[in-house]
Amino acid sequence: MKKIKNALLYIGILGVFLTLIYWIIQTGKTLEAGRNIIEPQSNISYFSEFIQSILQNLAHPVALILAQVVTIILVSRVFGFIFSKIHQPTVIGEIIAGIALGPSLLGVLFPEFSLALFPVNSLGNLSLLSQIGLILFMFMVGMELDIKVIQNKVKDAVVVSNAGILIPFTLGMGLAYFIYGHFAPKGVPFLSFGLFLGMAMSITAFPVLARIVQERGIHRTRLGALVITCAAVDDISAWCMLAAIIAIAKAGSFLSSLYIILLAVGYVFVMFKVVRPFLKRVGDLHASLENLSKPVVAIFFLTLLISSYTTEIIGIHALFGAFLAGTIMPENSKFRNIFIQKIEDIALVLLLPLFFVYTGLRTQIGLLNDIYLWKITGLIILVAITGKFVGSALASKIMGQNWRDSLTIGALMNTRGLMELVVLNIGYDLGILSPEVFSMMVIMALVTTFMTGPALDLIARVFRQKSSAISEKISQLRKYKIILSFGNPEMGKSLLRLAHSLVKKQKENTSVTALHLCPNNVLHHYNMDEYENESFSSVIHESEILNQKITTLFKASDNIEDDITEITNQGDFDLLLIGIGQSIFEGSLLGKIFGYTTRIVNPDRLIHKVTGKEKLFGNSPFDDRTQNILSNSKVPVGIFVDKNTGSFDQVIVPFYSEKDSSLIEYIQRLIKNSEAQITVADPSGLIRNHTEIKEAVRAIEQEAPNHISLNHEQVMDEPFIRQFQLMIISTEGWKQLVDSRISWLNQTPSILILKG
Repeated sequence: MKKIKNALLYIGILGVFLTLIYWIIQTGKTLEAGRNIIEPQSNISYFSEFIQSILQNLAHPVALILAQVVTIILVSRVFGFIFSKIHQPTVIGEIIAGIALGPSLLGVLFPEFSLALFPVNSLGNLSLLSQIGLILFMFMVGMELDIKVIQNKVKDAVVVSNAGILIPFTLGMGLAYFIYGHFAPKGVPFLSFGLFLGMAMSITAFPVLARIVQERGIHRTRLGALVITCAAVDDISAWCMLAAIIAIAKAGSFLSSLYIILLAVGYVFVMFKVVRPFLKRVGDLHASLENLSKPVVAIFFLTLLISSYTTEIIGIHALFGAFLAGTIMPENSKFRNIFIQKIEDIALVLLLPLFFVYTGLRTQIGLLNDIYLWKITGLIILVAITGKFVGSALASKIMGQNWRDSLTIGALMNTRGLMELVVLNIGYDLGILSPEVFSMMVIMALVTTFMTGPALDLIARVFRQKSSAISEKISQLRKYKIILSFGNPEMGKSLLRLAHSLVKKQKENTSVTALHLCPNNVLHHYNMDEYENESFSSVIHESEILNQKITTLFKASDNIEDDITEITNQGDFDLLLIGIGQSIFEGSLLGKIFGYTTRIVNPDRLIHKVTGKEKLFGNSPFDDRTQNILSNSKVPVGIFVDKNTGSFDQVIVPFYSEKDSSLIEYIQRLIKNSEAQITVADPSGLIRNHTEIKEAVRAIEQEAPNHISLNHEQVMDEPFIRQFQLMIISTEGWKQLVDSRISWLNQTPSILILKG
């Protein structure tokens, strides 16, 4: 009754005020007399007016930039995903996405659509947004540089790094001498053209290199530390040189540029000696997420913006100021991690792809329309590879590295990626690079970055050494070996308890390895140790409680499920344990919607459909990632569903098929190591008619009569199942249970699903 009363009251109030509004409008029309009000034309239909309104809205600058951003992000994600699947940095795919949306592809195939989506008068807005993205990105690059590590290892890296700059710089100057007459824009002096081309040949993409080193699992090796230090020194040197070259290019001569360079040196001195100590003090006081309030965040963002603004006014580009602001941020790794998390997604996911597309819109591969221009492109690529790859490798060899490590350093230092595009766009904006040379250099950046992965694989193959330092570590363990892979530390503890129950009385002849893989896009090399310690701390603590010795493995990964199976297969393990959780949307409308949509748009599912692998997963009760692990693993896999049942003293093992005979081994292990009480269930009558399984169960009964019982008669229902703490079942048996829609399935204890 109260609801009806409230509804009537609401309708009454609404009616009164709508009537009042209508009366005001009608009365107000009497005020239009003498004001030359133009009435709408009666010959234009309401639908035509609607269409005209929509077209005007589509052409509005805000609508246009939003349409551009949506298109850019979608295409970048698709290309990035494709290239990640072929083990290439996603930045390669994003760069190619930019070129595809530019005049080189979209402009050729759909010129009208390209012009409508990216009209010339809208490129200014796109450029400004991309520059903001670059400023944030360079700020992050500066923060990722660990100055202390560089200072400690600079003696080892300075020769390799300087050779990796000096040799390609000299070759770039030589290249400029040969192509200046044909390709330098009119009015550009040779000094500016030569210096800039030399600089472009000397760049190493520090962020991409750090990701590759992490993904390859060599970040903890002497080689990984050396190459990261070399790239960091290279990055700092290159940006200082670039600032000087920009000053020379803008001033017109070296002597005139000295004023700009001296002013820049003074600014750097102030930033390091005055601003840096102040920021350190602020960072030390606000190193936690709770203390990092908005006014404090504003201080650091103002430092970034003022630094960028100052260097732009001085004449050495705003990006140098952003990079410098990043390097003077407080060295506290927690603070840097929190601050990067605040800007990373907006910079890398939203704004940085705009820069790739803006670069693609300026890259006109169609200008390279004869064989001579492609020969020059090939010459540029050859000079770039010779200078950076060969130069760094030879310098490493001279400094005492073996040939394998020297060539690996050369291949990694030859990675150019996004940093090269930043430099090329600066040169293009300054008028130093012509459209033809700009397009050639973009192609060079793509080729040299793309070749890094295959080059590293070839070097490893030639020298017959395993590609992963992890495989060397685990290959030394020649016992019954269990590897448990976890994401959530709590699941890691549960998996460790399960593994311990299988081996705890046979510790001398067994080993347990805990593996944690972190997505590459959330890990930064400077906080890697801290992240690893946090990930393993609770698992290590649990191992101490259980008195179970474990080996820990940590790796940054672009494809977690593929790396899990690769590490497991290479390590020759006897059992892989993984954990899966239940969705918080399970059983709800959202769960049905999300489950339906992910089956349609899941990229892995599309790939499996194309390659014919989907039939392997038909009607599978597992998600795509678990299915991939099951299909690619060459060792037994245990999928653990943890329901916090504590110990594993009471265990039920139902048999559904002849293949379930592989479960006998785990029954024996649980009885021998944990003295568990095992109930073998025979709901389908399989054991009664299968001599081999029946004899195996009887053999265990004779050896441990108080620890196993065979149940033919008991009906498996909810009260019966609740007696147990763990169910062990095969993947085939689990599929039968899921397909049969048994009512007690949601009431099961913790479950270990085994693929033999």
